[in-house]
Amino acid sequence: MTTHKHHFIAIAGNIGAGKSTLTRMLAAHFGWQPFYEANADNPYLPDFYADMPRWSFHSQVFFLSKRLEHHRQLVDFAGHVVQDRTVYEDAEVFAQNLYLQGKMPERDYRTYRRLYESISAFLPAPTLVIYLQATVETLMALIKGRGRDYEKNIGRDYIDGLNLLYDAWIDRWTASPVLRIQMDIVDFVNNPKDFRNIVNEITTILG
Repeated sequence: MTTHKHHFIAIAGNIGAGKSTLTRMLAAHFGWQPFYEANADNPYLPDFYADMPRWSFHSQVFFLSKRLEHHRQLVDFAGHVVQDRTVYEDAEVFAQNLYLQGKMPERDYRTYRRLYESISAFLPAPTLVIYLQATVETLMALIKGRGRDYEKNIGRDYIDGLNLLYDAWIDRWTASPVLRIQMDIVDFVNNPKDFRNIVNEITTILG
């Protein structure tokens, strides 16, 4: 076993990649406590959708504060935990994407990054990050397949932009091991062998 008093497994990946499903399956298999994305009602969202450059900073800071609360709960939890989506993705992928798209002014983005970096420096890293990696084609098919109304207008360019940021973030990540799962060729939901392979790899990494 590692020196961690408990394991904190984080599952990262683009929209539609299968984070929640894998979180549920691993929690059931290992007897871990699942932590799903905190669906806090963001009071800025209506304003954000009406005027993104004006309200993107407020909206992202709200999401960051909720995600940090969540991260603290995970770290303090007595048993082993598996998390659907991380605090890092908020900043490294979604906030950065808003900035790159011109929907968050540079002054706001710099302030947001400073806040995120100063706080995240104190956060204990996950024991293991599982990254569900997929092409835009695979992600669009997965999003379409789950048929959520509010996702039907998500465009390829948006998913592609997020994908580039996800890959860049994971390539930079050094705080803990990363297990990459290629979702273009892996189907852990319908293929028991694929799920067993993931379980075996996790078991090997955790020791």
